[in-house]
Amino acid sequence: MNNKFDALKDDDSGDHDQNEENSTQKDGEKEKTDRDKSQSSGKRKAVVPGPAEHPLQYNYTFWYSRRTPGRPTSSQSYEQNIKQIGTFASVEQFWKFYSHMVRPGDLTGHSDFHLFKEGIKPMWEDDANKNGGKWIIRLRKGLASRCWENLILAMLGEQFMVGEEICGAVVSVRFQEDIISIWNKTASDQATTARIRDTLRRVLNLPPNTIMEYKTHTDSIKAWEEFHGLVNSSGR
Repeated sequence: MNNKFDALKDDDSGDHDQNEENSTQKDGEKEKTDRDKSQSSGKRKAVVPGPAEHPLQYNYTFWYSRRTPGRPTSSQSYEQNIKQIGTFASVEQFWKFYSHMVRPGDLTGHSDFHLFKEGIKPMWEDDANKNGGKWIIRLRKGLASRCWENLILAMLGEQFMVGEEICGAVVSVRFQEDIISIWNKTASDQATTARIRDTLRRVLNLPPNTIMEYKTHTDSIKAWEEFHGLVNSSGR
């Protein structure tokens, strides 16, 4: 899988001419229109690898969110604020999305990119996430783009070797620092979380003194509720 990514990375690095980019944009608009029609009719078309494409083990969905810092966010309003960018099933489909996306280092304000397995929402309360947690790494400015790319390529390439435990990954752009995290299903499985930590350290080539924090989603919800003085709500 890694060789497939390496071979395709050079071929599809986003250096498209204007005509191709315009064509891609038109294709994307058409796909969005078709998808909206499909969703409105209650029949969502399955995303599958194309002919001669390299299938991934799982389908994944890109999401984007942006909000005003300091504004309380309920679970409902947070869910409304996260927008799907698109779902892909192959290496080639991934690069089609990724090569046209803004890199995290070029984002401004309080923004997040999420990449999760299809069917899993990037929310603490999702059934796949609610008993899990995440490894968190805080980065100084200038490192987010490289670390995000290395992280998601490792995730798509199944380098973590923890079965179905991985749910997704997030890069959060903030004013003073950037944060990347990888989410897994079972916070209580210490052997799995340790393997994810060690793989994360390796694929990101982190210095030995890098601080890595594991936080359960239950603790995240409690901390948010205490901070905002709310009950039965969650936010980011």
